[in-house]
Amino acid sequence: MELKDLKRLLEAFDKSKTNILEFETDEFRIYLDKSATHITPQQEVNQTVVETSTPVVQKVEAKPECEVEGELITSPMVGTFYQAPSPDSPPYVKVGDKVKKGQTLCIIEAMKIMNELEAEFDCEILEVLIEDGQPVEFDTPLFRVKRLS
Repeated sequence: MELKDLKRLLEAFDKSKTNILEFETDEFRIYLDKSATHITPQQEVNQTVVETSTPVVQKVEAKPECEVEGELITSPMVGTFYQAPSPDSPPYVKVGDKVKKGQTLCIIEAMKIMNELEAEFDCEILEVLIEDGQPVEFDTPLFRVKRLS
């Protein structure tokens, strides 16, 4: 699970009426409890012993309000993400911009070649998912967009 996905999960949990969330994959386990109070280190040790001897698990299913609007535009290659043609230039697009098909969204630098990534359809930029200068891999989400008719 990527950091941005974890942030979305935490935001959805924070906005929900659910008090306990437990999420587990092969790689990690998250247990969140809104009703928990501040615990001193000694209480934490005692509580850990109790929790491991009598585990409490509540299954939480994703609800429709947790779904994120829009489509993802992902990186077509491995390289470095740049929002603008040069450090002094404004970004090609920002949140709220309406973009036409063929308009440049960003640059992916790969092997010293600057590759312009163009919009494949008319859309509105809802979110820029990566920071300028960060390395990207194939299929790394770059933008969340809303397709315009």
